[in-house]
Amino acid sequence: MLIYVLLGAVVIGAAGMVYGASMLLSNDDKAVNSRLDALTSNRGRGLKQMEVTSNDSVLKSPLDDSPSHLEQFLSRLFNLSAFIEQSGLKISITNFFGMSLGMGFVLGMVFFLLSPMKSAALLAFATGSFLPLGYIWFVRRRRLKIFGKQLPEALDLMTQALRAGQSLPAGIQLVAQQMQEPLGPEFKRCYEQQNLGVALEDSLNGMTERIPNLDLQFFATSVMLQRQTGGDLAEILDKIAKLIRERLQIWGQIQALTGEGRLSGIVLLALPPALFLVMLKLNYSYVMMLFEEPLGQKMLAVGIVMQLLGAVAIKKIITIKV
Repeated sequence: MLIYVLLGAVVIGAAGMVYGASMLLSNDDKAVNSRLDALTSNRGRGLKQMEVTSNDSVLKSPLDDSPSHLEQFLSRLFNLSAFIEQSGLKISITNFFGMSLGMGFVLGMVFFLLSPMKSAALLAFATGSFLPLGYIWFVRRRRLKIFGKQLPEALDLMTQALRAGQSLPAGIQLVAQQMQEPLGPEFKRCYEQQNLGVALEDSLNGMTERIPNLDLQFFATSVMLQRQTGGDLAEILDKIAKLIRERLQIWGQIQALTGEGRLSGIVLLALPPALFLVMLKLNYSYVMMLFEEPLGQKMLAVGIVMQLLGAVAIKKIITIKV
């Protein structure tokens, strides 16, 4: 009987993940069709509301589109939609929650049916539910890191274009054509927005909101100030690119100097869980006292809290802002 329940749980969870993945793959076609319909049925409206995608030269959102009730509620607590957009993944809020619940349900049922500790099923459900969010966080962090490394080269291209007599939008278009993901599509989106009538300042502000990068904010601010007060924009961008390269060099030196501290932190944080698993295999009844006895439960809670405090302290020590 337990086998059938387990198989049913796995099938339901897998179906949820497959549904989310299928919706993820089909979102692009549906979005393109809806945007084309909105474009053809809303001619004559202001172009300032339009946003252009990085992959297709069509509107990002229909003019009559509005966020769902779930997105409106989450935006008060945490802007999950912007968080997902910054990762570059094409997934909706509904599909994200469906995949999270599916993975959490699968892991929870597996632990509930196979593990002797039934209370671990709740922890497994929570872990599985947060796995998609962790993956999005990892992809977002990697994408923003690549963007920061590409920015100096993009500024060099714009500087060369300006010194060759081209305009700033032409320099942005050159960067969009020459640079790879993720910087190239973002600059392409910025160029096509202002090409459709959106003010360049608004396009740059939108890009800084999509890409939370301090160097990009410096670039956008310098462009806005130059357009208001005048000056040699090519020289300004050249100095910003030089500053970014120096910061990246210093950051690399700091990473090398703090490597020993990071390795020590990984060892110290991984040693207690690893030792717990080893003792669970060697002497099961001895370890289970931590879960069965009241004193053992208190000691386990204190150990977990101390682990978290140690992780925060080590993170503070090895984190040096440049």
